[in-house]
Amino acid sequence: MTEKKRKIHVMGINSYKFEDLPLKLQNLFLETASIAVPNSYFEKIKLWSQNNLEKKKSFFASKSNNELINWLKSQKNDVILISRGDPLWFGIGRILLENFSKDELSFYPSNTCIQIAFSKLKIPWQDTLIVSIHGRDSTRLVDALKPMPSSLAIITDSHNKSLEVIKNHLLELNLIDFYDFWLCEEIGFDNENIRKLNLKESLPSDISSLNIVILTKTKKIFSTNNIPLFGINDSIYKTFDDRPNLLTKREVRVQILADLELPQNGVIWDIGAGCGSIGLEALKLRPNLDLFCIDKRIGSKALILENSKRLDVKPKFIYEEDIIKTLKTKNLSSFEKSNRIVIGGCDKKTKLQIINTMAQGMRIGDIIVIPIIDIQNIKELKEELEDKNFKTNLNLIQTYKSLSIAEGIRLQPNNPVFLLKGKK
Repeated sequence: MTEKKRKIHVMGINSYKFEDLPLKLQNLFLETASIAVPNSYFEKIKLWSQNNLEKKKSFFASKSNNELINWLKSQKNDVILISRGDPLWFGIGRILLENFSKDELSFYPSNTCIQIAFSKLKIPWQDTLIVSIHGRDSTRLVDALKPMPSSLAIITDSHNKSLEVIKNHLLELNLIDFYDFWLCEEIGFDNENIRKLNLKESLPSDISSLNIVILTKTKKIFSTNNIPLFGINDSIYKTFDDRPNLLTKREVRVQILADLELPQNGVIWDIGAGCGSIGLEALKLRPNLDLFCIDKRIGSKALILENSKRLDVKPKFIYEEDIIKTLKTKNLSSFEKSNRIVIGGCDKKTKLQIINTMAQGMRIGDIIVIPIIDIQNIKELKEELEDKNFKTNLNLIQTYKSLSIAEGIRLQPNNPVFLLKGKK
């Protein structure tokens, strides 16, 4: 690009009041004749020149398209381009840098709408994830929601039913009760409006096209009254804050529980229990079972205890230690009576050792189920079960969830899981 002496001053604003500009930018506006202004607030910015006619102004109504680029290229003298907030933050700055040299451009950012919104809500935002679905699909939004961040700011698009898409994603991911939904309209301007919406009701009809959405985690009060007997939603379970998806997903959990053929009475071991989702749901189905949960992660016992309260069940023992230590140091009489075992969350060598030790005391009809994500581990584990007189079968569980898009729905795959079942 040929360097030009004239400058394009890209000025971010947060209100339509001339006096809200810093003095330096007020003077720059007064000294500059050619001004490009977005259509949506063209008339308001033109009013700035009525009482400040030191220089005659030429205003260009911008649609942020090729016409704007061509107009800017045609200007011989300095120009101002009015933008909202920070032009280099989801703004026109990127497009300008693709068409003009850096030496031609000067940027004067104002606060972003996200900054202002969080200041009005009085919420820290240093850990906030920011996603734009303006002019793009919502794949990144889904990816951002899955880890359940403490707060999420979403730049919306008035032309693609953004609010409906966000609401539907929260419903589809079972997160609608996890977040407060703040609709922030015309942030920093005269018609600014911030309101918390109840997503279990219809969205309001009087929504400004200039809006963003802030999601903030809410403290959820759990009740055991509406928890189903079988197929409990993932959202019911408390998980590790830094690993919110560390649990066996509902679709896989349902199949594991079916494969276990749970008896009325007996002993079930949930090894690598994580938050306890499999064992606790088994106990809800068969309250007379003795449940032993074990996981080596620090904090897992507290998680399992919390989830047992949510499901209103009582495990017999919860061990927060490595299963290998348990096998070596605990009284093995309880293992000898194991009727059902789920082995997850450990490496192949550990799984083989569990089978070798615990299968010895299992009887005809007893069952071991092993969820596996690494196909290379299947052969040895299957052979170890068969060597201990288990009849085996293998299932691949691959499920898809429907997710809303502006034009309808799409199917997003969940991670495939192999379920290796051995029945004595």
